[in-house]
Amino acid sequence: MTTLSERLVDIGLDEALIMDGFDDCAIGYLQRYGTEPVVIYDRELVIKKLMELAPEGTREDAVEYYEFNQLGGWHGDLTPGFLVRLPDDES
Repeated sequence: MTTLSERLVDIGLDEALIMDGFDDCAIGYLQRYGTEPVVIYDRELVIKKLMELAPEGTREDAVEYYEFNQLGGWHGDLTPGFLVRLPDDES
């Protein structure tokens, strides 16, 4: 099985930063004019993964960890981003 890092190298994104252990939570990359592409992770998949890694913890613990350590971590312009899905339109 090919790692996320290997897949990114294959498409020319060898400088992109990734989160170790969260390959299965990566859903793509963001292209935007004037910036280098960044890897995008699905926020909910990341939180679920954190809950699996610490089964004694609560969802709130996982969200707190995510917000402080992953969302709150800045490693330069190639820092990964997180997709937060819009709520369903109930109207």
